[in-house]
Amino acid sequence: MSLLPPSLVEAHTKPQRAARTAPTISQAWQQSWKGRPLQTRPGFLIRRLHQIHVALFTRECASEGLTPVQYSVLTALDHLVTADQATLARSVGLDRTSITDVIARLERRDLLVRTTSPRDGRLKLASLTPAGQALLARVDQAAQRAHDLTISALPAGRQRQFLDDLMQLVEAHGDAAALQSPTAD
Repeated sequence: MSLLPPSLVEAHTKPQRAARTAPTISQAWQQSWKGRPLQTRPGFLIRRLHQIHVALFTRECASEGLTPVQYSVLTALDHLVTADQATLARSVGLDRTSITDVIARLERRDLLVRTTSPRDGRLKLASLTPAGQALLARVDQAAQRAHDLTISALPAGRQRQFLDDLMQLVEAHGDAAALQSPTAD
């Protein structure tokens, strides 16, 4: 049984068919990750970039005591207006337990409010409070600086492509993220 995803096994064993159905991988990238320095592996680099972004965001938004995860939840609610916890969790890539904890923290700070759904008494709906809306307005420029700083080392012409590539990777592996979603909150 191969540890490679089926598309990579197929690309390696059936090159003619794979050329039409799966992306090909250069010979240099087909070697085992084991022999490569840790600093060249995608998982390590993505984790490090996440750590860097969290540090930049924390520095830029320090006056508000807001974490990137909390900011994501508030921003999602700003766009959704009202959402149940499951919808909110999916929109920010968190599991139900983590979103419940984040929502409770934000509710204690009076940044959002939970109400019972008029259609289903079992559902709790979250929405921003005026204090939550005001906080988002106050941190807007600071959060933008953190995002800009995160990708500022790339030439301006490559920043959009980098973001497009990240979105493609996240979209392609979105189901895998549902298996485990640790919170950074």
